[in-house]
Amino acid sequence: MDAVLHEWNLSPTQAIALQKELASQLESDDRIEPVKHIAGVDIGFEEEGAITHAAVVVLKWEQAAAPYLTVVEQVVHREPTRMPYIPGLLSFREIPAALGAFEKLSVRPELVMVDGQGIAHPRRLGVAAHLGLWLDIPTIGIAKSRLYGKHAEVGEARGDWVPLTAGSHVIGAVLRSRTKVKPVFVSPGHRLSLETSLSWVMCCLGRTKLPEPTRLADRLASRRGQQR
Repeated sequence: MDAVLHEWNLSPTQAIALQKELASQLESDDRIEPVKHIAGVDIGFEEEGAITHAAVVVLKWEQAAAPYLTVVEQVVHREPTRMPYIPGLLSFREIPAALGAFEKLSVRPELVMVDGQGIAHPRRLGVAAHLGLWLDIPTIGIAKSRLYGKHAEVGEARGDWVPLTAGSHVIGAVLRSRTKVKPVFVSPGHRLSLETSLSWVMCCLGRTKLPEPTRLADRLASRRGQQR
């Protein structure tokens, strides 16, 4: 990485304090370069949590071809897990492996979609937001389940969405990405507004509930023994 954001050897108390500090550094307005490549990120665990693996798939952005974009690079990085599972601190457990995967890329994307939360987090620093600060790249969190916040019922048609709120603050959107299928939870990470985040997710939606970047990253992560 170009710069070190913080050390990883932290106690839970130190990590919580750091989350609050880092969340104040997030940018909620759009600051995004012309997009040539989009990366999808999926992070998981092996050997009963002892090993973290991060899969990153980089796609060439061509509006005419969307949502079925060309894969230009894909990597999987594995390393020992650095922090035990602690609710609310998952990014400290996941991001080191994601950073290792990004270091292996020869193509730097202008936009990153992460299987996880952006600011839809009790301290506004889910994995997508935290990773965005490390990379200084616009990021979007697309999660399969709700971690935090409240919302109304969402319509059943593809593209229907309702705000995800925490008190008076909108922290994301509950999006029906496929008709009559359980919604996904979209929240901006860094350097993007919610409206722009939703627009990019919709542009990358194919026939499944997940946008193509994270769907392909998830598929790569599940191909045991076939990854490089």
